[in-house]
Amino acid sequence: MALPIVSKEPHFLQSVESYFDRAAKLSGVSEGTLGHIRAVDSVLRVTFPIELDDGSTEVIEGYRAQHSRHRLPVKGGIRYSEEVDLQEVEALASLMTYKCAVVDVPFGGAKGGIRIDPKRYTLDQLERITRRYTMELCQKKFIGPGVDVPAPDVGTGPREMSWIMDTYRQFNPDDVNAAGCVTGKPLSQGGVRGRTEATGLGGIREFLSYPEVQERTGLSGKIKDSSVIIQGFGNVGYYAAKFFEANGARVIGIGERDCSIYDSDGLDIENLFKHHRETGSFRGFSDKAEIMDVPADVLERECDILIPAALERQIGLRNVDKIKAKLIGEAANGPMTPGAHEVLEKRGVVVVPDLLLNAGGVTVSYFEWLKNLSHVRFGRMNKKWDESVRTRLLTLVEESAGRVLTQAERKQIVHGAEEADLIYSGLEDTMISSCEETRQTANLKNVNYRTAAFINAIQKIAAVYEGSGMIFMT
Repeated sequence: MALPIVSKEPHFLQSVESYFDRAAKLSGVSEGTLGHIRAVDSVLRVTFPIELDDGSTEVIEGYRAQHSRHRLPVKGGIRYSEEVDLQEVEALASLMTYKCAVVDVPFGGAKGGIRIDPKRYTLDQLERITRRYTMELCQKKFIGPGVDVPAPDVGTGPREMSWIMDTYRQFNPDDVNAAGCVTGKPLSQGGVRGRTEATGLGGIREFLSYPEVQERTGLSGKIKDSSVIIQGFGNVGYYAAKFFEANGARVIGIGERDCSIYDSDGLDIENLFKHHRETGSFRGFSDKAEIMDVPADVLERECDILIPAALERQIGLRNVDKIKAKLIGEAANGPMTPGAHEVLEKRGVVVVPDLLLNAGGVTVSYFEWLKNLSHVRFGRMNKKWDESVRTRLLTLVEESAGRVLTQAERKQIVHGAEEADLIYSGLEDTMISSCEETRQTANLKNVNYRTAAFINAIQKIAAVYEGSGMIFMT
């Protein structure tokens, strides 16, 4: 009896290693160095008890994987999910290493998680679980501004990052850089302005501007008037939808856990978000919109751009033949299996890979980490100086031209960069240069964009290892 198609698909870690192996053959890096890069450096597994409200005790299981310490600190999120296991955190840690290298963020890769459904626990219990997990990381030297810097992921957010930072600070009271032990914090705890809404989806705009992408997809080269479907309506999915809406696209479908919603005329993102936040579902939002009881079905609807922004392995051999998008941007980690990717590439579908497109999060985390180490807000030292220089220059221009600008015009020209402006600027510059670098490698090697991004990452990591001499390797 033939096995179901889904059973033939590799696990997430095997998928990442498959992509790596394919790129490694074209990287020109020695076998010894490739073996070193591919292997996970360190793994931590912890268990600890938590007392529940009824007096019973539950044993909680947590993980942290450090894939590569070629640069320190290592960096990667912490997720709370019942799906968390050792293989998943190893795969995500590996992907994080390559992601950082692709966008030239000087971190190694790591990932962590606690095997729980956070919705089953009270706020007090979640805080105790988070602090106990952090205590384990502190005791095993798996956290610190120069060692390992976590961030939010599935099931976690700024609240959990605040608990982590405070716990680390209690165990390291003399560490003046303690705020840099974790990123994704609230602004009041050392976070950065603009992080929540900052995404790497500007990469979609870059790829659409490439003539070869326009030729393959038949798209105009602009986001405006494109039809977009997004799977996932958490932080990433919501701001992805806002990004496309702001750039003139029609967001026609959005998927969530219990159902998906579809409207060929386009959805009102802000009102849909408010409805979903109030009711926990898309049901009842509109009489006109179609509700799909099988959430994954929205992936199979016809659209120009498809953005998987949920979990891993959402597009596989089981459904790839039903995918009708012309361009797929992986806003989630590992949303596509290698087999599905190969099928889509043969059909001419352009896939913008996760290790490039969703690197906006770690890029902004890098900026937050820099802010924490420098102990000064971005723009604080130069904003007023920039404004005074522009004011003097503008006055000279007005005198020369014989025209005085209105107050609104003057303010627009003179305004110095705020922290959020600098964050957006740094992120945009990072994505533009990384997309172009990936494009050049793809064209030079005649490979797809995922393989090109992996080749670039492998070569950059190898340069660090080989340039440092790799002590104790011989």
